[in-house]
Amino acid sequence: MRLYGLTGGIASGKSTVSTMLRELGAQVLDADVIAREVVEPGTPGLAAVAARFPGVLGPDGRLDRAKLGARVFADPTERAALNALVHPLVRQAFLEKVQALAAQGVERVVYDVPLLIEAGLQAGMDGVVLVWVPRPLQKARLMTRDGLDEAAAEARLAAQLPLDSKRPHATWIVDNSGELASTRAQVEQVWRAMLARG
Repeated sequence: MRLYGLTGGIASGKSTVSTMLRELGAQVLDADVIAREVVEPGTPGLAAVAARFPGVLGPDGRLDRAKLGARVFADPTERAALNALVHPLVRQAFLEKVQALAAQGVERVVYDVPLLIEAGLQAGMDGVVLVWVPRPLQKARLMTRDGLDEAAAEARLAAQLPLDSKRPHATWIVDNSGELASTRAQVEQVWRAMLARG
Protein backbone atom coordinates (compact mmCIF):
# COMPACT_ATOMS: atom_id res chain seq x y z
CA MET A 1 0.00 0.00 0.00
CA ARG A 2 1.18 3.51 -0.80
CA LEU A 3 0.68 6.17 1.85
CA TYR A 4 0.53 9.84 0.90
CA GLY A 5 0.43 12.80 3.25
CA LEU A 6 -1.81 15.82 2.74
CA THR A 7 -0.98 18.90 4.77
CA GLY A 8 -1.23 22.66 4.78
CA GLY A 9 -1.87 25.24 7.43
CA ILE A 10 -4.86 26.68 9.19
CA ALA A 11 -7.15 28.35 6.58
CA SER A 12 -4.97 27.26 3.64
CA GLY A 13 -7.77 25.22 2.06
CA LYS A 14 -6.62 21.71 2.96
CA SER A 15 -10.24 20.57 3.54
CA THR A 16 -11.15 21.77 0.03
CA VAL A 17 -8.29 19.76 -1.47
CA SER A 18 -9.17 16.74 0.69
CA THR A 19 -12.77 16.85 -0.63
CA MET A 20 -11.52 17.10 -4.22
CA LEU A 21 -9.27 14.06 -3.72
CA ARG A 22 -12.21 12.09 -2.30
CA GLU A 23 -14.31 13.08 -5.34
CA LEU A 24 -11.54 11.70 -7.58
CA GLY A 25 -11.70 8.36 -5.74
CA ALA A 26 -8.98 8.75 -3.13
CA GLN A 27 -9.32 6.97 0.19
CA VAL A 28 -8.67 9.82 2.65
CA LEU A 29 -8.11 9.37 6.38
CA ASP A 30 -8.50 12.64 8.29
CA ALA A 31 -6.32 13.05 11.40
CA ASP A 32 -8.73 15.66 12.83
CA VAL A 33 -11.64 13.20 12.58
CA ILE A 34 -9.54 10.46 14.21
CA ALA A 35 -8.46 12.92 16.91
CA ARG A 36 -12.15 13.60 17.69
CA GLU A 37 -12.93 9.87 17.76
CA VAL A 38 -10.23 9.13 20.34
CA VAL A 39 -11.77 11.65 22.79
CA GLU A 40 -15.42 10.65 22.39
CA PRO A 41 -17.32 10.12 25.66
CA GLY A 42 -16.39 6.83 27.29
CA THR A 43 -12.92 6.62 25.70
CA PRO A 44 -9.66 6.42 27.67
CA GLY A 45 -8.54 9.44 25.61
CA LEU A 46 -11.29 11.67 26.96
CA ALA A 47 -10.65 10.50 30.53
CA ALA A 48 -6.95 11.36 30.16
CA VAL A 49 -7.64 14.82 28.68
CA ALA A 50 -10.26 15.61 31.35
CA ALA A 51 -7.84 14.58 34.11
CA ARG A 52 -4.99 16.72 32.73
CA PHE A 53 -7.18 19.73 31.79
CA PRO A 54 -9.91 20.08 34.45
CA GLY A 55 -12.99 22.01 33.37
CA VAL A 56 -12.85 21.17 29.64
CA LEU A 57 -15.90 18.90 29.65
CA GLY A 58 -19.28 20.35 28.70
CA PRO A 59 -22.49 19.63 30.65
CA ASP A 60 -23.18 16.76 28.18
CA GLY A 61 -19.90 15.07 29.15
CA ARG A 62 -18.32 15.84 25.78
CA LEU A 63 -15.10 17.72 25.24
CA ASP A 64 -15.62 21.49 25.05
CA ARG A 65 -13.20 22.19 22.18
CA ALA A 66 -13.47 25.97 22.51
CA LYS A 67 -12.46 25.86 26.19
CA LEU A 68 -9.62 23.44 25.52
CA GLY A 69 -8.49 25.44 22.48
CA ALA A 70 -8.35 28.66 24.48
CA ARG A 71 -6.03 26.98 26.99
CA VAL A 72 -3.67 25.24 24.58
CA PHE A 73 -3.36 27.89 21.86
CA ALA A 74 -2.17 30.44 24.39
CA ASP A 75 0.42 28.19 26.03
CA PRO A 76 2.98 26.01 24.20
CA THR A 77 3.55 23.87 27.34
CA GLU A 78 -0.16 23.08 27.60
CA ARG A 79 -0.32 22.39 23.85
CA ALA A 80 2.62 19.96 24.17
CA ALA A 81 0.89 18.21 27.09
CA LEU A 82 -2.29 17.77 25.05
CA ASN A 83 -0.34 16.46 22.05
CA ALA A 84 1.52 13.98 24.25
CA LEU A 85 -1.84 12.55 25.37
CA VAL A 86 -3.67 12.55 22.04
CA HIS A 87 -1.02 11.87 19.36
CA PRO A 88 -0.20 8.26 20.39
CA LEU A 89 -3.93 7.45 20.44
CA VAL A 90 -4.41 8.99 17.00
CA ARG A 91 -1.38 7.10 15.63
CA GLN A 92 -2.74 3.77 16.93
CA ALA A 93 -6.24 4.42 15.54
CA PHE A 94 -4.73 5.46 12.18
CA LEU A 95 -2.67 2.25 11.93
CA GLU A 96 -5.78 0.17 12.68
CA LYS A 97 -7.72 1.99 9.92
CA VAL A 98 -4.87 1.52 7.41
CA GLN A 99 -4.69 -2.21 8.20
CA ALA A 100 -8.46 -2.52 7.69
CA LEU A 101 -8.24 -0.72 4.32
CA ALA A 102 -5.28 -2.85 3.23
CA ALA A 103 -7.32 -5.97 4.07
CA GLN A 104 -10.05 -4.62 1.74
CA GLY A 105 -7.48 -4.32 -1.07
CA VAL A 106 -7.12 -0.53 -1.01
CA GLU A 107 -3.83 0.36 -2.77
CA ARG A 108 -3.28 3.95 -1.69
CA VAL A 109 -4.35 6.06 1.25
CA VAL A 110 -4.10 9.83 1.65
CA TYR A 111 -3.53 10.85 5.29
CA ASP A 112 -4.82 14.37 5.87
CA VAL A 113 -2.75 15.80 8.77
CA PRO A 114 -2.51 19.53 9.62
CA LEU A 115 0.78 19.09 11.54
CA LEU A 116 2.26 16.35 9.35
CA ILE A 117 5.65 18.03 8.97
CA GLU A 118 5.77 19.38 12.54
CA ALA A 119 5.27 15.77 13.72
CA GLY A 120 7.94 14.46 11.32
CA LEU A 121 5.46 12.09 9.66
CA GLN A 122 6.58 12.97 6.11
CA ALA A 123 9.50 10.53 6.47
CA GLY A 124 7.12 7.56 6.40
CA MET A 125 5.14 8.74 3.37
CA ASP A 126 5.45 7.84 -0.33
CA GLY A 127 4.79 11.50 -1.12
CA VAL A 128 3.44 14.69 0.46
CA VAL A 129 0.92 17.18 -0.90
CA LEU A 130 1.18 20.70 0.54
CA VAL A 131 -1.78 23.06 0.18
CA TRP A 132 -0.15 26.49 0.01
CA VAL A 133 -1.34 30.11 0.07
CA PRO A 134 0.62 33.31 0.72
CA ARG A 135 0.66 34.18 4.44
CA PRO A 136 -1.29 37.49 4.16
CA LEU A 137 -4.10 35.61 2.38
CA GLN A 138 -3.96 32.80 4.94
CA LYS A 139 -4.34 35.31 7.79
CA ALA A 140 -7.18 37.15 6.05
CA ARG A 141 -9.07 33.89 5.42
CA LEU A 142 -8.53 32.78 9.01
CA MET A 143 -9.83 36.08 10.42
CA THR A 144 -12.90 35.91 8.17
CA ARG A 145 -13.59 32.21 8.71
CA ASP A 146 -13.22 32.14 12.51
CA GLY A 147 -14.20 35.76 13.28
CA LEU A 148 -10.79 36.42 14.86
CA ASP A 149 -9.02 39.72 15.36
CA GLU A 150 -5.50 40.14 14.03
CA ALA A 151 -3.75 39.20 17.31
CA ALA A 152 -5.78 35.99 17.71
CA ALA A 153 -5.16 35.05 14.07
CA GLU A 154 -1.41 35.68 14.49
CA ALA A 155 -1.36 33.49 17.63
CA ARG A 156 -2.97 30.60 15.73
CA LEU A 157 -0.59 31.00 12.79
CA ALA A 158 2.39 31.14 15.16
CA ALA A 159 1.37 27.76 16.60
CA GLN A 160 2.14 26.13 13.24
CA LEU A 161 5.20 25.94 11.03
CA PRO A 162 4.82 28.60 8.28
CA LEU A 163 3.66 27.19 4.93
CA ASP A 164 6.84 28.45 3.27
CA SER A 165 8.90 26.35 5.71
CA LYS A 166 6.87 23.26 4.74
CA ARG A 167 7.56 23.63 1.01
CA PRO A 168 10.94 21.81 1.01
CA HIS A 169 9.22 18.70 2.43
CA ALA A 170 6.50 18.58 -0.24
CA THR A 171 6.43 16.27 -3.25
CA TRP A 172 3.58 18.30 -4.74
CA ILE A 173 2.44 21.86 -3.98
CA VAL A 174 -1.15 22.90 -4.62
CA ASP A 175 -1.38 26.70 -4.81
CA ASN A 176 -4.84 27.47 -3.43
CA SER A 177 -4.63 31.25 -3.72
CA GLY A 178 -6.55 31.50 -7.01
CA GLU A 179 -9.86 30.29 -8.41
CA LEU A 180 -11.32 26.96 -7.29
CA ALA A 181 -11.02 25.65 -10.87
CA SER A 182 -7.26 26.25 -10.75
CA THR A 183 -7.00 24.36 -7.45
CA ARG A 184 -9.08 21.49 -8.88
CA ALA A 185 -6.83 21.22 -11.96
CA GLN A 186 -3.74 20.99 -9.73
CA VAL A 187 -5.40 18.35 -7.52
CA GLU A 188 -6.33 16.26 -10.57
CA GLN A 189 -2.70 16.42 -11.69
CA VAL A 190 -1.48 15.30 -8.25
CA TRP A 191 -3.99 12.42 -8.19
CA ARG A 192 -2.81 11.26 -11.65
CA ALA A 193 0.78 11.34 -10.34
CA MET A 194 -0.23 9.23 -7.32
CA LEU A 195 -1.97 6.70 -9.56
CA ALA A 196 1.08 6.56 -11.82
CA ARG A 197 3.23 5.52 -8.86
CA GLY A 198 1.48 2.16 -8.89
